[in-house]
Amino acid sequence: MVGKVEGAVIALAPLLTPDAVLLIVAVAADLALGDPAYRWHPIRLVGAALTWTERRLRAAGFDGYGGGILLFVVLATVSVGVVLGMLAASRAASELVLWMVHGFFLYSLLALGELVRYVRRIETAVREDDLPRARRSVSELVGRDTAAMDGPACRRAAVESLSENLTDGFVSPLFWYVVAGLPGIVVFKVVSTMDSMVGYKTPRYRRFGWCGARLDDVMNYVPARVTWLIIAGIAAVLPAFSGRKAWRVGLRQHGLLLGPNSGWSEAAAAGALQRQIVGPIWRAGVLVTDLWVGDASDPPLESAGDVSRALLLAVASGLAIAVASVVIIWVQRTT
Repeated sequence: MVGKVEGAVIALAPLLTPDAVLLIVAVAADLALGDPAYRWHPIRLVGAALTWTERRLRAAGFDGYGGGILLFVVLATVSVGVVLGMLAASRAASELVLWMVHGFFLYSLLALGELVRYVRRIETAVREDDLPRARRSVSELVGRDTAAMDGPACRRAAVESLSENLTDGFVSPLFWYVVAGLPGIVVFKVVSTMDSMVGYKTPRYRRFGWCGARLDDVMNYVPARVTWLIIAGIAAVLPAFSGRKAWRVGLRQHGLLLGPNSGWSEAAAAGALQRQIVGPIWRAGVLVTDLWVGDASDPPLESAGDVSRALLLAVASGLAIAVASVVIIWVQRTT
């Protein structure tokens, strides 16, 4: 029995380990192509499976903490099992097919390119003085009222979403791919999808969504702080940015924002750009915060130039982390 288990592990090893060349290809494809929406996108399939499983768990009476834990176990097991099954079938066909399937999954689970496109879409609408279009695009990124947003508010929301999701949409997937290969990134995306779909503090989801929300906090914990450090490092070498403020504002103000992780990259970006972000936020007609994040001596983020610099900062930081990931994988392979 032990021999069979060892044999299975050895057989699966090539399917589990991260690949540096494929990571380079996937990052390049993500930045060049974005993340096109289509029916069979892996994340859409996970979301559909989540909805189906949630209905059945609740119908069976599992609508509390236990139901949320079962939801994670089912989704993670099925998702990883499907991916491994497809990889095994691909390897049986040829190494080229295996390489293509592995690369497809890796590319599909990165989202920096799509974030950049959303921000550019918002900026284009603001520049063209089409606020209704800008507000619609903002509403697809953030959960706040957009009807009364002016141009600067749309720009701030876009930059805040870009800096926050740099961690969740790009750095964390890379981190878990380096740590645990495709199974690692798949499990992370399952957790991230659970957090976005059921991780709410409402009567319906307070207990059922607890597992997804807490796992999301845990899995983003290290990547969020890595993102802060990388943003500070990149800002220190790019002209017209401030690495010192990125370090200081990230360290001191990350706790002003909700959650244990999202504030690190947002506050760091505000410091790096030498601009204040956030400002008044309304939800369901209620002012939930009028907090400003950033150095008090800096002006609010308002201009098209500020957005362009934010995009440069995010892409440069993402590429720096991607390069570091590739180096780590190569070192792991050669030692």
